[in-house]
Parts: sequence; structure tokens; C-alpha cells
Amino acid sequence: MKKPEPQFTIGVEEEYLLVDRETRGLVIDPPESLMRECENRCGSQVTSELLRSQIEVGTKVCKNVQEAREDLARLRKIIIDVADGYDMAPIACSTHPFSSWVDQKQTQKLRYQELTLEMQAAARRLLICGMHVHVGIDDDELRIDLMNQMSYFLPHLLALSCSSPFWEGRDTGLKSYRLTVFDALPRTGIPERFVSYSEYQRHVQILVNAGLIEDSTRIWWDLRPSGRYPTLETRVMDVCTRIDDAIALVAMLVCLLRMLYRLRRANQRWRLYTPMLIRENRWRAMRYSFDEGLIDFAKGVVVPFDVLLEEMLGLIAEDAEALGCTREVSSVRDILTRGTSAHRQLRCYERERAAGASDEEALHAVVDTLIEDTTAGL
Repeated sequence: MKKPEPQFTIGVEEEYLLVDRETRGLVIDPPESLMRECENRCGSQVTSELLRSQIEVGTKVCKNVQEAREDLARLRKIIIDVADGYDMAPIACSTHPFSSWVDQKQTQKLRYQELTLEMQAAARRLLICGMHVHVGIDDDELRIDLMNQMSYFLPHLLALSCSSPFWEGRDTGLKSYRLTVFDALPRTGIPERFVSYSEYQRHVQILVNAGLIEDSTRIWWDLRPSGRYPTLETRVMDVCTRIDDAIALVAMLVCLLRMLYRLRRANQRWRLYTPMLIRENRWRAMRYSFDEGLIDFAKGVVVPFDVLLEEMLGLIAEDAEALGCTREVSSVRDILTRGTSAHRQLRCYERERAAGASDEEALHAVVDTLIEDTTAGL
């Protein structure tokens, strides 16, 4: 009996940083009433994060991209509204322009306490936020096969999502500094490759049996089979400041997965390249975003990103139409035109400095831009 096509349902998780509207710095110890009010209005769709200056939201299981946008916009609006009542604001970016991790307070949850005890400073430095996208694929073997193939596209998605150019008040020279922080943890980065779901489970069980991890949720690869849901979870992306950018990448991601499934159904597949090569493109995306292109492994040369993007859009045009998200996928081109959040942050900083602002004033202006962009399009 022929297996039915996966539903390709969507769930989006976003992490935000809470800033003080007056100082523009992170709110180190927000009142407990703020989180209670968020929970009253969002229910289980909002949670605390490792640090008290962070907050996370997650959409419901959505049937399509439009539903995901609607629910994510609703959640963003609630967090913005609640925070405003405390003279605070959320910013959807992966690092704060100038606040330091050393000053932050940790959320008092057993899971976070155990993480910090094990990882020490590597965990305490995790003043970073990301966007995680779950795509519903309820076949275990298919999830592993698609994970193996989808790894190729992870650098492309990262390049379009960069939002962490600053760290502790300095321009890092990277468009996504976040991953340099996260990569200090074990079990991160490009996923391993497995021939079957049972092989994946055997490897996870070795770590569980050794007492090193409780379960597969402690594996933090850029792409992983979810340990909680029948989904493939993409974790490589920075959190997008503008919701339109986030939804464009969600649409592209789900279409890429459907395209790979479609190839499989036709007894074809995407060529598998070594993690060494994929890591090289991952680094280029971290360093340059889309400015300097990525390697086309088949050609063995660096190709301008706009050329690669048009090739990708051509590959998934059929899938975007089938999933009803052609408009959202096409809007990925707007990111190249407008720039990622990282580009916009750096332009704001340079513009303010050129106009005579001090370094501190310029960084404050960057935060103001982030506050504004986080609300744009809602």
C-alpha cells in the first residue's frame, strides 16, 4: 500500500530579548507578573528561557504557511502589548547590540540549572535567540532521509536570516555571531548522517546509557528529528526581526522539504555532500550572510547568492504552488533587496556614527530600529 504524502504541518518557535525602553539595555530581572500575564493570554504557547531577559513563543500546529503567520503575529502582538505595560519591548534578534551575558540572571528551572552545571560558562554565555521551525513528517525513516538531504540547504537558510552582528557593544565582523556562541556546546552544528532511523536511535541510546543525556532533546544540531513531536526541526536560523522575513523562510523551508520528498517519490534524491563542505558554506553564511555567495559544490566555485536563490526558487516552484505559498516564497527576494536584520543593524549604526553620534548613542539607535522592525507587518 502506497504511503500517503506527509502533511507538512508547520510549527514556529521564536525567542525574543526583553529590553528597557529607556536604557535600551536588557531587562535583567523582569517582574514575575509579566510572565504570568503573557501566560494568561498565550497559555502554553509562551515559555521562559534560560535567561530571564529572554522569552519564547511557539505557534500551534498549523496546516499551512498563512495559518503560521497569523498565529505568530498574534503571539508577537501579545508579547509586545504586555511588555509595553512595563515600559519594556521585545526585540526579535539573535544577540543584543550591547548588553553583556555576564550581567544576566538565569531562570530558576531544574532543566536550566542542570544545563549550566554541566556546561558551565559555555551555557552561561547563551545570551542568544533563534527561530526553530518544525515540519510535520510522521514517518521515522522519511525524517532521517530528508534530514540527510536537507543539510545541504542549511547555510542558505542561515544566510537569509542573520540578525546577530553585534556582541557586547562591538561589531563582530560576522552577520551571525550567535552560532559561534552556540557551537561551544556539544552535539551542535551540521547533523550527522544516518542510513536509518534505527541507526540514529542506536547512537542516541549510547549517550543515554552512558548517562550523558536524558534523551534526544539534548542533541542540538542545526537540523534534527524532534524528540517530542513527529517533526523535522530546523534550528540553524537566527530569529528574523521582521515577521515577513520569518514567514518567507518558513515557506521556503517547507517547500524545500516537499521538493526533496517529491524527488524521493520519483526514485531520485539530492546528492549528498560531505559535512566538511556543508560546514564551509555554513561558515560563509555566518561571516557574510549572502554578500559573498556560497559554494556550488557541483561546480566547485563560489556562486553569487542571488543566482543560487533563483535556482532554489525554480526547484521549489511546483511545491510552493501545491502548498499554496507562492507569494510567501517569492518574498524571499525582498530579503536580498532590503537586507537581513544584520545588514539593517549595521547600516543604522554606521549612519548614526557618520552623523556624529557616540558609539553608545549609535547602539541605542540600533535597539530602537530593532524594536520598530519587530512590530513591522503585524
